[in-house]
Amino acid sequence: MAESSPMQGGFAHKLAENTANWSQKTAESDPDFFKKTAAGQSPKILWIGCADSRIPETTILGLKPGEVFVHRNIANIITATDINSLSVIEFAVAHLKVEHILVCGHTSCGGVNAALGNTRLGLLDIWLQPMRQLRMEHTEELEKLEPAAKTLRLSQLNVLRSLEVLKMNPTVIDAMSSRGLDLHGVIYNLSTGKLEVVETSEDEGTKNKRLAAFTTQ
Repeated sequence: MAESSPMQGGFAHKLAENTANWSQKTAESDPDFFKKTAAGQSPKILWIGCADSRIPETTILGLKPGEVFVHRNIANIITATDINSLSVIEFAVAHLKVEHILVCGHTSCGGVNAALGNTRLGLLDIWLQPMRQLRMEHTEELEKLEPAAKTLRLSQLNVLRSLEVLKMNPTVIDAMSSRGLDLHGVIYNLSTGKLEVVETSEDEGTKNKRLAAFTTQ
């Protein structure tokens, strides 16, 4: 059995102490909270966001543990071939029956800035390929912007692309058609602490073509 150093042990004990204080306060304010959460979960929201430590989804949404099912990765990238995110989406939509999927990007995203740069990053270069693809597709628009605005715009484009990928997912398509699953795109502004909606639109013709191409039975 591996032994922890005094520093490691002290850190873990401090975290355990913090948790004990939190659980005591929570139990005092809501005596049935832990009983309810231990019995199971029925979140209404699937949150797909960035792994950035400054974006605590339940905190900024004003919700409690058990109310949001969460998937986070570098730069909140969703592709049709990532088994990790696909598994989360499948479980949340088909089994937990979430009513909303929120794809959340954010300002000053390190992953987005990395995709806007040309520094070699090893494994991250593979992960950021979809973001670099977006950068390439929107080169003319992005080159006209100042650095902060460029990061924000690519973050918005990434959210929109993720929503497009979700709308081609058979499980998501079925839930949208059969029970009204809603998809939403948002950007979290680190400077204000507020969510800003990324507006999306899809005309009826495009929607019908998408459903014809990607609906499976």
